[in-house]
Amino acid sequence: MAKYKRILLKLSGESLMGEKQYGIDEKRLAEYATQIKEIHALGVEIGIVIGGGNIFRGLSGANKGFDRVKGDQMGMLATVINSLALSSALGSIGAKSRVLTAVRMEPIGEFYSKWKAIECMEKNEIVILSAGTGNPFFTTDTGSSLRGIEIEADVMLKGTRVDGIYTADPEKDKTATKYAEITYDEIYNRGLKVMDLTATTMCKENNLPIIVFDMDTPGNLKKVIEGEAIGTLVHN
Repeated sequence: MAKYKRILLKLSGESLMGEKQYGIDEKRLAEYATQIKEIHALGVEIGIVIGGGNIFRGLSGANKGFDRVKGDQMGMLATVINSLALSSALGSIGAKSRVLTAVRMEPIGEFYSKWKAIECMEKNEIVILSAGTGNPFFTTDTGSSLRGIEIEADVMLKGTRVDGIYTADPEKDKTATKYAEITYDEIYNRGLKVMDLTATTMCKENNLPIIVFDMDTPGNLKKVIEGEAIGTLVHN
């Protein structure tokens, strides 16, 4: 039984690399598609935002001499590539999806609007929201916060490589302990890097809860949807 009727699922581009050093790992992509189809079968309406860090990151490009605006635009296009890959993987297992873009690029994807996205979800399509916000200087975390609020999602599910939010980076600090839940104010006060500040502030001000969980373990997405206490809940 699904706990949430409509979700915004945020996936990192880096996670799509799987075992590779760059690009898209077809095995990881197929695992994600299977997990998404599994919760879609429960009647959950799904919006998805994917990062582009497996292909290009605007900010790191700027550090290497790229113009920041052009670098961010390249990053937006990287998210479109990932979105098309996920849409293809979903289609191959019989799950209907639609790619909407924040920048006009028909026929690659339809131009995003809140009403188009909701209409597609209500018609039982999985909606993949690509190209970030369409503006430079905003991350895909901010894009996912914005889209989650716009489509009136019940929760944002942030799928990562770690199984929640810790007191410190668990990959570097073995004494780090995990939070079962935490408030937005605590994230600010403790300086925790969950999402960038703009994204976190938007979720706080619009009362959109976030669950940070390990998406790389097959079956975890369904567990979160069914209300199982895995990951970390962020709320006001």
